Amino acid sequence: MPSNAGTTRLVIVESPAKAKTISGYLGPGYVVEASFGHVRDLPRNAADVPAKYKGEPWARLGVDVDNGFHALYVVSPDRKQQISKLVKLAKEVDEIFLATDEDREGEAIAWHLVETLKPKVPVKRMVFHEITKPAIQAAVANPREIDRDLVDAQEARRILDRLYGYEVSPVLWKKVMPKLSAGRVQSVATRIVVERERQRMAFRTAEYWDILATLAVAKPGEGPRTFNATLVALNGDRIATGKDFEPTTGRVRAGAGVVHLDEGGARGLAARLADRPFTVTRVEEKPYRRRPYAPFITSTLQQEAARKLRFSSQQTMRTAQRLYENGYITYMRTDSVNLSETAIAAARRQIVELYGKRSVPPEPRRYTGKVKNAQEAHEAIRPAGDNFRTPGEVAKELSAEEFKLYELIWRRTIASQMTDAVGSSVSVRIRAVSSAQEEADFGATGKTITDPGFLRAYVESSDDENAEAEDAERRLPTLVKDQPLTADELAAQGHHTQPPSRYTEASLVKALEELGIGRPSTYASIMQTIQDRGYVVKRGQAMIPSFLAFAVIGLMERHYPRLIDYDFTASMENELDEIAGGDHAAVDFLTSFYFGSTNGTGDQAIAHAGGLKKLVTENLSEIDARSVNSIPLFTDDEGREVVVRVGRYGPYLQRALPGAVSGSAPASAPASGEGEGEEGGSQGDRAPIPEGLAPDELTPEKVHELFLGGGGERKLGDDPSTGEPIVLKSGRFGPYVASGERKSSLLRSQSPDSLTLEQALQLLRLPRLIGVAPDGAEVVANNGRYGPYVKRGDEFRSLDSEDKMFTVTLDEALALLAAPKTRQRRAAAPPLREMGNDPLTEKPLVIKDGRFGPYVTDGEFNASLRRGQTPEELTLEQASEMLAEKRAKGPAPKKKAAKKAAPAKKTTAKKTTAAAKKTTAAKATAAKKTPAKKAAPKKATSTPKE
Repeated sequence: MPSNAGTTRLVIVESPAKAKTISGYLGPGYVVEASFGHVRDLPRNAADVPAKYKGEPWARLGVDVDNGFHALYVVSPDRKQQISKLVKLAKEVDEIFLATDEDREGEAIAWHLVETLKPKVPVKRMVFHEITKPAIQAAVANPREIDRDLVDAQEARRILDRLYGYEVSPVLWKKVMPKLSAGRVQSVATRIVVERERQRMAFRTAEYWDILATLAVAKPGEGPRTFNATLVALNGDRIATGKDFEPTTGRVRAGAGVVHLDEGGARGLAARLADRPFTVTRVEEKPYRRRPYAPFITSTLQQEAARKLRFSSQQTMRTAQRLYENGYITYMRTDSVNLSETAIAAARRQIVELYGKRSVPPEPRRYTGKVKNAQEAHEAIRPAGDNFRTPGEVAKELSAEEFKLYELIWRRTIASQMTDAVGSSVSVRIRAVSSAQEEADFGATGKTITDPGFLRAYVESSDDENAEAEDAERRLPTLVKDQPLTADELAAQGHHTQPPSRYTEASLVKALEELGIGRPSTYASIMQTIQDRGYVVKRGQAMIPSFLAFAVIGLMERHYPRLIDYDFTASMENELDEIAGGDHAAVDFLTSFYFGSTNGTGDQAIAHAGGLKKLVTENLSEIDARSVNSIPLFTDDEGREVVVRVGRYGPYLQRALPGAVSGSAPASAPASGEGEGEEGGSQGDRAPIPEGLAPDELTPEKVHELFLGGGGERKLGDDPSTGEPIVLKSGRFGPYVASGERKSSLLRSQSPDSLTLEQALQLLRLPRLIGVAPDGAEVVANNGRYGPYVKRGDEFRSLDSEDKMFTVTLDEALALLAAPKTRQRRAAAPPLREMGNDPLTEKPLVIKDGRFGPYVTDGEFNASLRRGQTPEELTLEQASEMLAEKRAKGPAPKKKAAKKAAPAKKTTAKKTTAAAKKTTAAKATAAKKTPAKKAAPKKATSTPKE
């Protein structure tokens, strides 16, 4: 698209990939450059605060709360070079177009660019929802001004999150553990996961039985000869199913009015029904119709990508970002299910081409969103352009994960404009009378799809992996009332009630969306944050809360319940929406929330409590850290309360002595967050909790096992040679046996609960002297870091089993030691992942596996992946930022090599010794005369986390 003659325009986008794509659609006279995302933010720590503000009381917050909540913004260190480049370009052009994303965050970035660059030429806002040539040309031709209401809403959100994080996080430091963080949305998301785990911990399973009958028709017509039916009622009373049991007791719900069959009852009834006639008593047939699903929005895309592709939220959004920036899909952060007229037309044309005219409904389909507080004004996520490219047409251009996600989006979009799936469903009741005159009713359902409609293109998955697919058919024979049937088989089958499923990233995003918490641009970061903070870990797809999360949420629930209330958090989103719409002032909202003024629009419950500031400072003394860090489990058979303690070295079990109250401590006892750790507190048995054990797996049986071979000491017997007791203990590195001064860790093949006295004696005799070699050197067997081995002097050889340590003979050991070493030098391991070039330095980035875990490197600087980050999910932008921080700190100081002493002159031993004595004496005298300088007190450098 040619520019006006002699006019040069600078177009600023967020990423280099987007810049590259857009520059191809603009003609000469346009310079397209990237800002690399956010260009400035509130200071991250004290070092970021400019010198002239360091003395201000509000500097730690980065927000002047007493002067209209004025925010102090600083340019990120790793953006300064790019900002300098943009400033230079801004001076060389006639006009600037800010082409950041069309949402609140993109609007705020555009505003920050203006504030930072301070351009002297006209600035226009350029918006689009897909990166195609027509869309870019239309955006250039129809610019607008920066929307200050959207900017104010985003700034209010940023300040709100800073105030929340910086005021609440220090409470967690004092009462739970240093370096923890609280966040307006992350804390609520963590609470949702913790509450589900509590339900699982309180759950008590129940067993129930029914009968599965394989029934056959005498004269098969249309359909199969046999089908399955399940016992549903006995003598008119319904047979109990899983929904009829109380989840916390495992008992049938009061007033359920059901028959609870056990194994004996089910098997006995099946025997009494054998060879009895079965008769159809009712047949109900209904039409089946299923409408297609709406096109993807951000949350539903993340949910389906998790179910179908096993993508994490971060992986989904990272892949979608690449597809968007390279012109394959529309903008991927949206909660709108609308499709433009051109998109609907493109979908309908393609349906006719691929599936025929019968698959297109007479009228285009329109969808209405159900998301609370829907904010974004974009289209749904769909293939870009006015003519959709099929997955086959783009397959060679995309990576494997890009292709999978594109195909998912394409299929969902196409299906949304197709005809309904139609068919019929049938429900059948069958009765048999047992030999004891019991009336047993069986039920069966069938479904037949006569026209699959949209199901030919797309079938949605379910969070329940056992759920039947929507395109699955269950065909029954043609049945009529009073038709006789025979039972080919009657099988009693048992079932157990199941605890509520753990959240996955997909279902947690869905829960947040239904509660009106978070926004399309925040879901992926919320999922990542709660994992990075150590509050949630993933096991497969399931999200499991840590005991640390239990302690943090317990504190918040008891002392700041409003701050993690679902309605309150959703109301904050409502208030921000109203600011974005120009209906309320951001300053009034922030004042009410922070100081408690009821004149503004902030939450009244917080306001009447005096505001956030007063809430977190005045209640601090009321928080009993020891109680907060104690998570009650149950009381055992001996009346001892068993709790999980969250200590400085991790969670551990404690079983109180009889009569002691485990969940509290005397007023003089130090709290965990204030120095108690694992040393202080009330006395009782302790046992470490193995890493990876989920909270709901701490059953009474498991706890007993951990105390048996864990922190609860167990005497195995006495050493016959010394008379000293041999005790099984548990330490930081696992279980071990001890007797007097001797200690030895258990072998990998040994279990604490089955360890015998004889095995303990063997362990305590390690290292075992096998004998003496012909050269007089001792030959020993022992267990080491890399397994069992034999040793003579400096020569080592591995043994092929742990048992060999106790049985290997001297001749066998010498033969093994005489054999050449077979270990070969290992070739350098290939990188875990190649990420592409760093946007800032253009150096290739790779992720490698190191001694302390995976790290990203550009060949010069290394940055370890943070807790919760995986090599597969780390984005190029995150890797670039991590390495930029490393570069900003500079290379690690090299250790100075010890200076080589000058060659000593030849002298007698006596002279050398005398000189050494004189030197030592002189130093001692000087030390006495010179008073030692006191070390300057270190300044606190901790910064609250948001």
